[in-house]
Amino acid sequence: MKKINGEANILAVGAAKDFGIPKFILISVHDYNLPSFLLSSGYFTGKRKAESEVLSKYPNSGVVLRPGFIYGKRKVDGFEIPLDLIGEPLERLLNATENLTKPLSSLPASDLLLAPPVSVDDVAFAVVNAVVDDDVFGVFTIEQIKEAAAQVRV
Repeated sequence: MKKINGEANILAVGAAKDFGIPKFILISVHDYNLPSFLLSSGYFTGKRKAESEVLSKYPNSGVVLRPGFIYGKRKVDGFEIPLDLIGEPLERLLNATENLTKPLSSLPASDLLLAPPVSVDDVAFAVVNAVVDDDVFGVFTIEQIKEAAAQVRV
């Protein structure tokens, strides 16, 4: 996981910079409040190393999106998996109960259950916003992804 999520992305960032690409957008992972032994796994360390590379090579234009669970329709081997049937109602529920669940957010690993899902459309619109607006750069949380998406959603 460290190779795919870290090293491969680091190579992509370097290649983009070498070819003069003016902006790099990385879709990473939400900053979960997990115990350190879980955050030191290859998946999370790879993602964070790739994020660091984007932000160091593109300090004034690099974008790191940190969504949690991304939902939408997904095809695997020709079969459609409707992740939106779970993600959309869960997102609405968590948004509606945010004031009640916020005190629980300090509990270790609580955001595995309490971080709202993000629609694939919101992630895509946030990317479009980052591409077309030179003033958009830096690290984006789940809420900031949704705000960025709303700026270009038609």
